Amino acid sequence: MTREASQTSTTADRARDAKAHAIAKAKAIAPDLAARIGSTPKTPFRGDPDIFGRLVEDHDRHRALLAMIEETQGDSEDRRALFEELTRELKAHAAAEEQALWSSVLRDPQTTDFARHAIAEHKEIDDMLADLAARDMSSSGWLQRFASLKEEYLHHIREEEQEQFVAAEQRLSSADLAHMRDVFERRKKAEKAAAQIEKKIRLKD
Repeated sequence: MTREASQTSTTADRARDAKAHAIAKAKAIAPDLAARIGSTPKTPFRGDPDIFGRLVEDHDRHRALLAMIEETQGDSEDRRALFEELTRELKAHAAAEEQALWSSVLRDPQTTDFARHAIAEHKEIDDMLADLAARDMSSSGWLQRFASLKEEYLHHIREEEQEQFVAAEQRLSSADLAHMRDVFERRKKAEKAAAQIEKKIRLKD
């Protein structure tokens, strides 16, 4: 095997292991449920040790939680536990991402629009979570609204992984990336511990 082929294999192995680790974290909430996330959008960051690799790891965990919720039936213990975990995860992830990454990216005119777009979508997703939390989990309408949340979130993270992270990386140094990961790790832990499940019906669909 050539050196180039070896490096490619190592990168692929690292990406595969990172994805498997993220899914295993989600499975710990409800081990008996399948986490059928299927194929994921191509990204150069999965398995990387920098901030973007860490964010993609969270994204894969969230993909698994979304898939597992779709496997649940009615107002069950598994559905409640998974939805609570998803809500706390998304709130903490968004808050930590905004502080660690987007607060710096906003100051660069070349990437300001990307940052604003990502932050606006965080707010939209947060509103959708609050709406779901306020509704009857046993109703067919709940799953329909959940499907809309899933579609919105998968669109959001695909844009981040394939466009926004790529643009931001080009404007950041290696030191920036390492520092941002440290900030993200600290803030994510604190934000998740403090996250509240808000319940608020949306007046618009």
